[in-house]
Amino acid sequence: MPVFYGTEVASPLMLGTAQYPSPAVLAEAFRRSGAGVATVSVRREAGGERAGRDFWRLISGLGVRVLPNTAGCHSAREAVTTARMARELFETDWIKLEVIGNADTLQPDPFGLVEAARLLVTEGFKVFPYMTEDLVLADRLLQAGCEVLMPWGAPIGTGLGLLNPYGLRSLRAHFPDVPMVIDAGLGLPSQAAAAMEMGFDAVLLNTAVAKAGDPAAMAEGFAKALEAGRLAHGAGPMPPRDMAAPSTPVIGKAFL
Repeated sequence: MPVFYGTEVASPLMLGTAQYPSPAVLAEAFRRSGAGVATVSVRREAGGERAGRDFWRLISGLGVRVLPNTAGCHSAREAVTTARMARELFETDWIKLEVIGNADTLQPDPFGLVEAARLLVTEGFKVFPYMTEDLVLADRLLQAGCEVLMPWGAPIGTGLGLLNPYGLRSLRAHFPDVPMVIDAGLGLPSQAAAAMEMGFDAVLLNTAVAKAGDPAAMAEGFAKALEAGRLAHGAGPMPPRDMAAPSTPVIGKAFL
C-alpha cells in the first residue's frame, strides 16, 4: 500500500466527498471501494454550521484518513490561510494544496503553488501539491520540501483520462522514489489502471464516482482497476514492439 509522509494508507484509491446524491450514497461508495483517504473542502465545512458538523460526523465514521484541500484558492496567500484553517478544523497537518491559475481549465498556478508550498512546509504541514506534469515545477516543489506530488491526468471534472502519457511517464521516470498520486481528470476505471501500470502510487478522484449512475458500483470498479494496474506494473510488462513476433515457436515446423 502507498506510504505518504511515513504513513501507510489502506488503499491506493483516494476519494473526494463532493457532489454525491446523498450522504448515504457517499458512505456506501467508500465502503465498497475500501478507499483509504477522503478529501474534504474547508470552504464547505467551516463556519460551525449544523450541516458542517453533520458532514464531519459522517466523514469521521468512515474510518479513513482525511486530506483537507484548498479548493477554490487563486493565490498563495489565500491557500496558506485556508490550510491553517483546515489544520484547526480537521486536526491534521496533511493538506492538498490547490492554487488555481486559470478559471477555465482549473490549471494550477506554478508560481503560487511553489510559494505556498514553501511557506506551509516551514509551518510543519505535509503538503500534497496538485500540479501539472511539468518536470521543472516538480523539481521546485521537491526543493520546497514536498515529499509527495499530485500531477493531474486532465483538467478537474473532465473525465478525459491521461491526456499526456508521455509527460506523466517522464515525470515518473525522473523521480522514481517520490510518491505520486494522479489527481483529477479521470472518468473510467481503465484510466486509473493505466496510471497504476505507469508506476504511480495512487489516484485521487471525485466526479467520476459521485456523478456515476451508481456511485458505489463505480467506486468499487475503480478499486478493482487500481489493483489490476498495480499488479501489472509489479509484474514487469513486456516492452512494446513495432514488428510482429510469433508467440508460437517455429522450430520443428514441417515444410510442405
